[in-house]
This record gives sequence, C-alpha cells and structure tokens, in this order.
Amino acid sequence: MRFALLLIALTANAVAAVPPALTAALQAFRSDPPKGWSHTQTTVATGESTVERHDATKIEFERWSLLQKNGRTPTATELHDYADARSRRSRTGTAPKLVEQLRLETIEIVAETPERATYRCRLRPGEAGDKTAEFLRATLVLHKPTGTIASVELASAEAFAPTFGVKIDELHTLMTYSLPAGDTPSLPQRVLTRVRGTAFWIKSLDAEMTVTFSDFARAGRK
Repeated sequence: MRFALLLIALTANAVAAVPPALTAALQAFRSDPPKGWSHTQTTVATGESTVERHDATKIEFERWSLLQKNGRTPTATELHDYADARSRRSRTGTAPKLVEQLRLETIEIVAETPERATYRCRLRPGEAGDKTAEFLRATLVLHKPTGTIASVELASAEAFAPTFGVKIDELHTLMTYSLPAGDTPSLPQRVLTRVRGTAFWIKSLDAEMTVTFSDFARAGRK
C-alpha cells in the first residue's frame, strides 16, 4: 500500500513538472491544418508527386480535389481513383492525436533560450499493435513569445526491429509550423519523413516523403 501511494506521488510530481507554457501550447496544438482553413498540399515521395487542394467551404466529402499528379493534369481514371480513395479514408475515422501519445511524465529540457525552449519525451502507442512508438523520442520546440509549438520531431533513438525480419536503422519525421500573426493562427508548413531499413536482410525499406502546405485561406474570407 505504501509503495502504491509512493508511486502515485512520484507520478503526480513528474506530471506537475511539465512547464505551464508547454502545457498551454500543447492544448492548443494541431498537427494538421486548423478547421475552417483551405490549403494546398504537395506531396513528393518515391519518385512521384501529387498536388491536392482542400476547400474548407465545401461539404466534408467534397473538400479534397486532385490538381496535379507527377507534374501534369490527372487523367479521368486517376481522378476517379483519387475520389474513391479519399472517400474510403474519410469513412475509417480519425488518426490518433499526436499530443495524446506524448508521455509527458518523461519530459526533459534539452535546450533553452529567451525565445525558444526545446523539450524531449517518450511516446506511448497510438493504437493497438503499435510496436514502433516505444523506440521513438519526440522533440518539441516551443516559441515562448507566442506560446506555440514551432516544430515537432519524431526520431528513433537507435536501430530497432518492430517485427520479425524487419530492421529499422533510422526513422525520422520533422513537422514545422509557422508562427501566429494577427488573426492568422500557427499553420503547418512542412512534414519531412525518412526511413532507412531492411526486410528479411534483403529488401530495402529506404524511403523519403515531403509534404508541403501552402496557399492558406480562411473559409468565407474574400
């Protein structure tokens, strides 16, 4: 009983140690564009590229449109496949929220200046069967004057094997965000993802992907 009470007390102290400014910033943080904002999303990965537009003024199942594929106007078949894939994706529900995966009881200060503070912590699984989170570390950069998250980095601490026959030498994702200005909130700028690894000691799993956000416009504003 005493051990249980001691464990509860230690956990409470660890959580309470999270800086209030970081707690407030995480409560307002969104890893994706905020609701009510239209934007263009450009994705480049494995030698292919797509340019999509999200129109926040339209109903849910009509908001996304494919503007370009591999630098050209998409064909009718590609437009049909895109709409079908988007429809299926919408029906699967929402992805786990990054903030909910942060194990804030493990938070530590990495660096601090008058303008920015850098924190690092461990992650908890985002869903059942997630065997990758335990090998990752999250690094958060807080912009103090605006109280917003300027960047989030998820990176493997060392090589790991999430499942039999698969070895990941490096897993790295960096998400950057603009600083709020006037009535414009913090908005996502870019997501860079890099994987280095092998499957069954033969097949390469090396891959890179860049997602860039641009042309933001608040819905309803001319």
